[in-house]
Amino acid sequence: MSVVIVLEGAARDRFTVTVSPLAELAASLHVLTGHAHHTEHADWAARITTAAPAAFRAGLGRFAPLWTPLRWRGFYPGLPTPLAELAVDRFAELTAYTCVSGYRAFRFGRVLHDGAQARALRQAASALPDPHSALAADLLHDPQALRADVLGFLDLCRRVYFDELWTHTAPVLARAAHQMRRRFTDEGAEAALLSLSPSSIRLDSPARVVLDKVHHAVVSPARTPLLLIPTHYGAPHLLVKDEPGLPPVVHFPVDAPRIGVTLARSRMLALTDPRRVRLCRLIARQAMTTADLADRLSMTRPQVARHLRTLRDLGLVQVERHGRYVHYGLDLTAVERIGQDVATALQY
Repeated sequence: MSVVIVLEGAARDRFTVTVSPLAELAASLHVLTGHAHHTEHADWAARITTAAPAAFRAGLGRFAPLWTPLRWRGFYPGLPTPLAELAVDRFAELTAYTCVSGYRAFRFGRVLHDGAQARALRQAASALPDPHSALAADLLHDPQALRADVLGFLDLCRRVYFDELWTHTAPVLARAAHQMRRRFTDEGAEAALLSLSPSSIRLDSPARVVLDKVHHAVVSPARTPLLLIPTHYGAPHLLVKDEPGLPPVVHFPVDAPRIGVTLARSRMLALTDPRRVRLCRLIARQAMTTADLADRLSMTRPQVARHLRTLRDLGLVQVERHGRYVHYGLDLTAVERIGQDVATALQY
């Protein structure tokens, strides 16, 4: 599945790169709730949650569906009014989508007035972990009280940790936004969008950029402007928000991973061939020539050359030239990173 961004007819002014403290707050809350997936921030997350008041820890559990796995649209720019002033039906619709971790298969525009939509919400939320079902019940029972509770928790977040976090995160995001704007200006929308993910590709007729995601959406900036928002705490996730009636948003990590899911998978598959594994065991110890490897592996030189070419194309082998000899060595750093690269690619 994929997210398709159609470039045809989309002028430069249809792409806006901006910084959003509320979006970064959501990203940091995601880390605090599931820091096992974000090991680089694990110490920070443990420190914050341990020192925080009980009300904050309770809110992390109660409102977790708002930032994991589907990020609540209320965290992003583009709403017609501030959250506190948003029409209660619209608040309920956007929150209901989050309670069921999706919106393509549901219609919640009248969830507060339509019994069928309310039943669909309860049923879908009940199949997910406990906080989803409880949050859906709170929404249907008293949406205005739930909105007040959510806004109160977000204010508590600012006082507990986010005001301090934002002071050193904001400059990082400002630089990333500036760099992305320059890329749009200097290289064009296609290059800028392709830079967001190592798994992205460009297709023609019409011109479009395809992002490898686990849901399907088609975004046309020519019709609806596209917002791009950098994140530091949101890495390694690349999020695309495309709720009905709102401008689409791409929430992208400041540093995109170098390895996409296709390359990560190919590297794993390359190391399942027994002959290739034997070859790698030899060149992990010392760099060797094709001739030496052929002798030791009882293979022909062309056979060895084909295996080496595969490993080299995947970035797993280093080449060293010494006079007229070419030696091949295993890139142990690249091999050691396979596990982390796979984990990152699967989350991106």
